[in-house]
Amino acid sequence: MATVHLPDGRDLVLSGQQSWEIPKNPPKNRIAYAAAHVVADPRAQNAPGAPAVLDWETTLAFRHHLWSHGLGVAEAMDTAQRGMGLDYAATRELIRRSAAEARSAGGRIVAGVATDQLAPGAATLEQVGRAYAEQLSDVLTAGAVPVLMCSRHLAATARDADDYLAIYRPLLEKSDKPVVLHWLGTAFDPALEGYWGSSDVDKATETLLELINSNAAKVDGVKVSLLDADHEIRLRRRLPAGVRLYTGDDFNYPDLIRGDEQGYSDALLGIFAAIAPAAAAAFAALDRGDLAEYDRIFAPTVPLSRHIFEKPTFYYKTGIVFLAWLAGHQRHFTMVGGLQSGRSVPHFATLIELADTAGLLTDPDLAAHRANRFFEVMAG
Repeated sequence: MATVHLPDGRDLVLSGQQSWEIPKNPPKNRIAYAAAHVVADPRAQNAPGAPAVLDWETTLAFRHHLWSHGLGVAEAMDTAQRGMGLDYAATRELIRRSAAEARSAGGRIVAGVATDQLAPGAATLEQVGRAYAEQLSDVLTAGAVPVLMCSRHLAATARDADDYLAIYRPLLEKSDKPVVLHWLGTAFDPALEGYWGSSDVDKATETLLELINSNAAKVDGVKVSLLDADHEIRLRRRLPAGVRLYTGDDFNYPDLIRGDEQGYSDALLGIFAAIAPAAAAAFAALDRGDLAEYDRIFAPTVPLSRHIFEKPTFYYKTGIVFLAWLAGHQRHFTMVGGLQSGRSVPHFATLIELADTAGLLTDPDLAAHRANRFFEVMAG
């Protein structure tokens, strides 16, 4: 038996009972992107404040794992530690390499455009615009679909909604392909308070809709990560025809993707990096019209996701990488910026229990071996 000796004294026997059938094709009725993490080189100085050094072979292999399950890859997003350890030099190379791998695999890829090549702190609107334009050019040159991510610099500099529109409209004009807009809530990044020109979500929504409605041909969709399902549904119903709502709600994704009589959300989710086999099987069930099976597969992943994304939510990346290590996708639990310290030992213990319940530890012997080594070092 594969037994994990939990730090509270209990023994957990891992089931490893679920064997997911890998779909031969991407989902037919939804578009689904997994925001992928990066794998640090454990032999390098990946300490807080140090330049990121990646294990490129393992990082790219994980993207092929996602493509093999029919999921697209959302590259260089916050799951990849943008603003939390991944500097822009490493980001640019990551986007270039991943886009080339996507072409070889025939996989979907979008990639984050931000302003994180600027030094932290104050910046002018002109500097913000130039930084965005530089990264947009990098993503387009690589061949990925741009995701115009929220900018801490813009949040700190913009005075009102007009300043946001003055930055985003020229970017849409510069892009030679439709982009994905991005609204990341303060649970993920407190520095984004007041994004789109107001701390009032309804007012901010009107600014976002003004941008989309006046540039609908240049907008593929908008990725919303406010963890507010009711707001997402209201926004989804107001989008112009042809503009998608990509849910970034890692608490309520099954219902939002399932949809209702007036529509549904597509997906761009960090949790999909951790639950790719289950997500792929759920989408296959949805394609077949088997909603009961769709619900059954996703149901146990929700408590896991809510645990990984619990407050402080921005440390969710730590849980994603921990699961990738337990599942055998990488040989160590080291993160750029030293972020492996972002969660507690009890958090990891609960994570293992929830992941096993969701059927995601399909090699229980490996998972138990690694978990026991971890708890022996961390908890004595």
